[in-house]
Amino acid sequence: QVQLAESGGGLVQPGGSLRLSCAASGQLGDWYFMAWFRQAPRKEREFIAGIVWSGARSDYAESVKGRFTISRDIAKNSVHLQLNSLNPEDTGVYYCAVAIAYNPGYQPSEYVYWGQGTQVTVSS
Repeated sequence: QVQLAESGGGLVQPGGSLRLSCAASGQLGDWYFMAWFRQAPRKEREFIAGIVWSGARSDYAESVKGRFTISRDIAKNSVHLQLNSLNPEDTGVYYCAVAIAYNPGYQPSEYVYWGQGTQVTVSS
């Protein structure tokens, strides 16, 4: 069993930055895929970024490539998402999620564990 707790959301102006954190409790397998999803108002939850716990691979949605960076801290059992050059379209609730199957895809249904989410609002 893995429990996830996100933090770091808030209100930021366009062009600003935020750093989200996801603290995980429980044992994480090297093959676990740690991901961030975003759900904007009136939209479906979408994959943003993910990283294999071993660090072997990281993936990004096209909309955030070059602006967001995912990383993990093994010592603290946590995953971080650095958000740079934010724009209003990045507004939404950001969720941390874990897939335990090998080579998962980007559909929310493939992810077993979820955090409660943290709100990110980009507005002037």
